[in-house]
Amino acid sequence: MAAALADGTNVRAERPGDIVAIREVHTEAFGQAAEAHLVDQLRADGDAIASLVIESAGGIVGHILFSQLRIVAPDRTVPAAALAPVGVRPPVQRQGLGSMLIHAGLQRCRELGIEAVVVLGHPAYYPRFGFSTALARKLTAPYSGPAFMALELVPNCLASGRAVTYPSAFEA
Repeated sequence: MAAALADGTNVRAERPGDIVAIREVHTEAFGQAAEAHLVDQLRADGDAIASLVIESAGGIVGHILFSQLRIVAPDRTVPAAALAPVGVRPPVQRQGLGSMLIHAGLQRCRELGIEAVVVLGHPAYYPRFGFSTALARKLTAPYSGPAFMALELVPNCLASGRAVTYPSAFEA
């Protein structure tokens, strides 16, 4: 999985040698190490299902992680993912790199058979990718409110109420 732009910017799957740069991206992007620790813990627990980086001539400038998420209904468990976190180094923010990561990550989730994605994020940012607070209200989850949003990659997969269980790394 790789996508390149004319300027040499490239979105690709995480590699083992990227771990230090990924930690740096999140620490710089969020001004703290909590998100970097979350990525490390999800990876260590085997809960990471799609981890993508965006690199340019200067190295890795962004990262996104999707982790396993249990959405259980009376009739089945919906294959789902949590998007968290996505970060871009501050000097190159507001250039569309985060959007590139989200689009590439959602495409990767589709390829993996993921039917729904949830995010706890900025309510003015994520709806542009199709995330909806109204859809998330159908879910019973440890999070609620305008920052908790859901996206169906398979139409109507969340048509009835569902119980959401996050990986244990989110509880730390």
